[in-house]
Amino acid sequence: MDTIAQAARVALGHTDISVRPIGLGCMGMSQFYGDADERESVATVHAAIDAGIDHFDTSDIYGAASGVPSRNGFGHNEDLLGRAIGGRRDEVVLATKFGCRLHPDGGVTFDGRPEYVAEACEASLRRLGVDHVDLYYLHRVDPSVPVEDTVGAMADLVQAGKIRAIGLSNVQPDILRRAAAVTPISALQSEYSLWAREVEREVLPTCRELGITFVPYSPLGRAALAGRFTADSSFAGDDFRSTLPKFEAENFAHNLRLVEGLKDFADECGYRPGQVALAWLLAQPYAIAPIPGTKRAEYARQNAAATAVRLSADDVAFLADLFDPAQVRGGQYGKLNVRTS
Repeated sequence: MDTIAQAARVALGHTDISVRPIGLGCMGMSQFYGDADERESVATVHAAIDAGIDHFDTSDIYGAASGVPSRNGFGHNEDLLGRAIGGRRDEVVLATKFGCRLHPDGGVTFDGRPEYVAEACEASLRRLGVDHVDLYYLHRVDPSVPVEDTVGAMADLVQAGKIRAIGLSNVQPDILRRAAAVTPISALQSEYSLWAREVEREVLPTCRELGITFVPYSPLGRAALAGRFTADSSFAGDDFRSTLPKFEAENFAHNLRLVEGLKDFADECGYRPGQVALAWLLAQPYAIAPIPGTKRAEYARQNAAATAVRLSADDVAFLADLFDPAQVRGGQYGKLNVRTS
């Protein structure tokens, strides 16, 4: 069986940085999907590295983002990941994000001011315990600051050796083009999976045109595509899925019927549903580097093994038809507690 270490690497934009095809999103180790045990989370990072995963994704806001209760606080996820990769920094490509700050009322506000860019980066470096990060994202665009000003300040960080490459998160093609006209953009991160395919219309073609690598978050549909849920599954108040339209009772029951088709297909192939879902992403005609998240070493190893799945063109088309966007019920997000001032 091919391993992730044998798989072709994915270049980040036009840089000399490359990653293995499957990464690890660390957000859930601090928030969004219920409580997490820190020792288990650290062990999961170690297991992921041992399995050949080298792309690790975090953000300064993970642990304090609005909408889901958390006891951890701002910067927790970076601190946790920094401790986990201690002594193994040279084995990982490290990505983090900035641009979301806590509002006094408990919500989140966006800050893309040039003076904040350097401040946020220095704080992230301290928490991570490193002298540079490989990929630094603007997590959300500040509507009060031209994106050109924000990415211009990020370019200064590249020149200073604080970051190696620049990324954006959750932006539309017009913003992406404006940013790319100022400085090279190496990666764009947005949601993409079999059951969330909005980016196929314009975002992915724009990335290909501009030579930008696409980094899908939630590539397993927030674990739904792993095939472990039933229509009776419920999500506690500290689980972000309890707020999402796709997971509302009627929508969820309908969407799980589509997942049953994925499970049947995976059984026939001899793989797990989540592995097939990741392989479908890797089969798309773009530079793609998914970052499925997990708090458990077992699942990190399973995700890494998805690079062994071989899908034919007919398989890819069958799965795309199975999850035709017109058949998937529920939008991306519910109501978010975001402040603009």
